[in-house]
Amino acid sequence: MIDVQHITKTYGKKHNVFTALDDVSLEIPDGASVAIIGKSGSGKSTLMHAMSGLDRPQTGAVIVNDEDILKLKPKKVDAFRATEMSFIFQAFFVQANETCYDNVSLPLEIAKFPRSGRKARVEAALKAVGLEDKIKSKAKDLSGGQKQRLAIARAIVNKPKIIFADEPTGNLDSATGDSIEDLLFAYNKKQGVTLVIVTHDHELAAKCDMQISIKDGKVQSVKKAQTTEAVSTRRIQ
Repeated sequence: MIDVQHITKTYGKKHNVFTALDDVSLEIPDGASVAIIGKSGSGKSTLMHAMSGLDRPQTGAVIVNDEDILKLKPKKVDAFRATEMSFIFQAFFVQANETCYDNVSLPLEIAKFPRSGRKARVEAALKAVGLEDKIKSKAKDLSGGQKQRLAIARAIVNKPKIIFADEPTGNLDSATGDSIEDLLFAYNKKQGVTLVIVTHDHELAAKCDMQISIKDGKVQSVKKAQTTEAVSTRRIQ
């Protein structure tokens, strides 16, 4: 479970302070597919960054596996993310001049996974996204959809427990985007991985087990399994 407790994140100083997250509390069950939805500037990406330890709010706690990741030292946070989490972004962020094999093997290198087992892991990840025939191809030679598939292969190669996806289909046409969504949800269900998707696409959000609506840095509502409940920005004690 990801247990977010009263996190507040601000930017700027004195008269120029901007509150990106305002006393946000929520819980995400293990293995759930969750959409964080809201307009640009609502705080949804900031919330994802806080939940994953990519950014540190001024107050609050983020409990993952019974540990507050916001209290971990930077090196321990990096190590935690390398073994427990993966990320997929709208802009792909693949290494254009590297082969698909090298792109996918990078998380294993960061996590210091034994070299002897890397090849099998990389091949399995590429096969899972239908890119097994591109293992020696340079990333720059792939189409947009293939680059996002490569990004997914890179995200799943270390068998994370949580995948964060920030607008993962934003740069893709609808047909390609649908296939990428199918891949993510299939992996979520088959592997029991928690999938957190940041999106403004309500059709994509509707496919998730849970929808968290955020506006002006505050959680407005949580929708679960076709039922909607209002959620206070403060946890009920």
